Amino acid sequence: MLEHGGRLRAAAAHYGIPLADWLDLSTGINPSPWPLPALPASVWQRLPEEEDGLEAAAASCYGNANLLPVAGSQAAIQLLPTLLPRAVIACLSPLYAEHPQAWQNAGHRLRMLDGKLSRALAAATPYVLLCNPNNPTASRHSRDVLIDAARRLNQRGGWLIVDEAFIDPTPEDSVADLAGTADAPRLIVLRSLGKFFGLAGARVGFVLGAPDLLHQLRERIGPWTISGPARAVARMALADRDWQLATRAHLLAAGRRLHGLLAGLGEVRSTALFATLRSTETMNIHQTLAGIGILTRHFAQHGLLRLGLPGNEGEWHRLSVGLRSIPRPPTDAQQGDSHADS
Repeated sequence: MLEHGGRLRAAAAHYGIPLADWLDLSTGINPSPWPLPALPASVWQRLPEEEDGLEAAAASCYGNANLLPVAGSQAAIQLLPTLLPRAVIACLSPLYAEHPQAWQNAGHRLRMLDGKLSRALAAATPYVLLCNPNNPTASRHSRDVLIDAARRLNQRGGWLIVDEAFIDPTPEDSVADLAGTADAPRLIVLRSLGKFFGLAGARVGFVLGAPDLLHQLRERIGPWTISGPARAVARMALADRDWQLATRAHLLAAGRRLHGLLAGLGEVRSTALFATLRSTETMNIHQTLAGIGILTRHFAQHGLLRLGLPGNEGEWHRLSVGLRSIPRPPTDAQQGDSHADS
C-alpha cells in the first residue's frame, strides 16, 4: 500500500502533538469545499439510479458525454490498465505513484521518464501517461500540446492517458471535452471531485474516453459503484456554475499567495491548489514545520515538499510564522559578499 497525504493521526502520534492542534497542508484539497445541502431521505433509502441526472451534469460541465462515473479516479487508475493489452507505458515522472504501480501490477512494463512530453513521445511506447497539472511537481502542459500529443499517438495506434485531478481551477487547459471523440479517439481523461470541490470523502470521479472502453470498464466495476448520497451531492456540485466561477478566482489568488510565501526557500512551482518546493533542505523544512504542528507532504526521493492551501487567515498567519523561522539559503550576491570578506 502506497503512502498518501492526510496521514494526520500518524503525524500526531510521531510528534506528540494532539490531533486538534495540527494544520494539515499535506493533501492539496480545497479547504473551502462546495457547501453541502441537506439531502432527501430517499437517497439513503433507495439503491443508486443512473437516471438521477449525474451523468448529464458531468457531461455539461466537461463538455463531453463520453464519460463514466467511478468511485473516485482511484478506481479508474486501478482498473484501466487491465483493459488495455499489455505493453510498455511511458510515465512522465515524478507523478502520482498509484499510476505506475497499477500499470505494473497489471503486467505492463514501465518507462519512467522526466517531465518532458516530447521525450515520452519520442520513446514510441504504445501508452503515455501524465498528470496535468502534475502531482507533485506542479508542472503543466497546455491544451494545444496535449491535443498534438494525442493526435501523434493516435496515428501510431497509441493511447494518451491524462489525469486532470487538479485542473478545475484552469479549465481552459483541459482536454476532457475531446476524450473518446473522433478528434481524439484514444485519449483517456480522468477527473475527480476530490480536489477542487473539496469532496474527497464522497469518492466521486469520472473516466472520459471511447464508448467501447467505457463499456468494458462499466462491466468490470459492476453496479452501484457510487452511493446514492454521493451521486446527489456530485450532481448538484457539478451544476453549481456560480460557485465554480467564484472558487476559481479565489483559489488562483490563494495559489499565488502560497507561492509567494515559499519564495526564497528554493525553486517553487505552484498550482491553484498546492505549491511544490524543490530544495536540498526539504526534509529539514518538513520536520521543522511538523515540529510546530504543520503537516506537509515530503517526497524524499525527489527532493520535493508539497504544501496545500491554508483554510483561513489564522492558518495563513500560522504558516507564514512557521516559514519565517526557516533560514533562507544565501543568494548569489550574498555568497559573493561572503567570499569577499574571507
